[in-house]
Amino acid sequence: MTRVVQALLIANIVAYFVQVTRPELANAFVFIPFLALARPWTVVTYMFLHGGLMHLGFNMLGLWFFGSGVETRLGSRRFLLLYFLSGISGALLSMAFSMGSGVIGASAGVFGVMLAFARFWPDTVIYVWGVIPVPARMLVIITTVMSIWAGFGGGGGNVAHFAHLGGFAGAWLYLKWWERGRGEFRKRAVVEPARALKHVDDLRAIDLTRVHQVNRDEVSRLIEKAGKEGAASLTPEERLFLSNFVPPDVVPPPT
Repeated sequence: MTRVVQALLIANIVAYFVQVTRPELANAFVFIPFLALARPWTVVTYMFLHGGLMHLGFNMLGLWFFGSGVETRLGSRRFLLLYFLSGISGALLSMAFSMGSGVIGASAGVFGVMLAFARFWPDTVIYVWGVIPVPARMLVIITTVMSIWAGFGGGGGNVAHFAHLGGFAGAWLYLKWWERGRGEFRKRAVVEPARALKHVDDLRAIDLTRVHQVNRDEVSRLIEKAGKEGAASLTPEERLFLSNFVPPDVVPPPT
């Protein structure tokens, strides 16, 4: 389990304990759309409150399952930004379409992480309820359709469907922005190949045992490719990908 995913799991469990033992304190952190301007902190704090153990359990299971691979791919800082932006956008969409309903739960952040997972590994099969195989990309599509249908009157079921949709939207926008930055990196790498090579100059520093299993095969393949054909054989995108796994004290991150 990666560092930020572990920290978020612990924070949510601790917050739930406080919520159960001190409900009068927890009420100040619920996101209520029509009170958003008076209580702006709640666009973040609502993500650490849950409606029961099952609610908490499903969200933490999703964070654990999807989070480590995405954090490894993006890096801890960018992963944390993705998570909170997804949660904030979930609150904002709830404010736009469901002004009178209070919102709690990490679902928007987790849905954002799920969308990122599906974007990076769209064909990875997810077993819904442990038995129904669904490709990650199709799972996001199905969840989106169900949330739109339920949110606009098909049966809310006391679920913050607009927060889920907002989580998807926030993650999608962030990933588009991040990928645009990667495009700029590719342009710089073409113009300044020597500078780009610094990011893959010592691939032996990568510890494969610390690489999430979702990424391990690809990292191994690229290290083998660089060993056989030289670091210059790696594309700018491959160099950027590998830079996420090189310890920061060995190779500086891309700028």
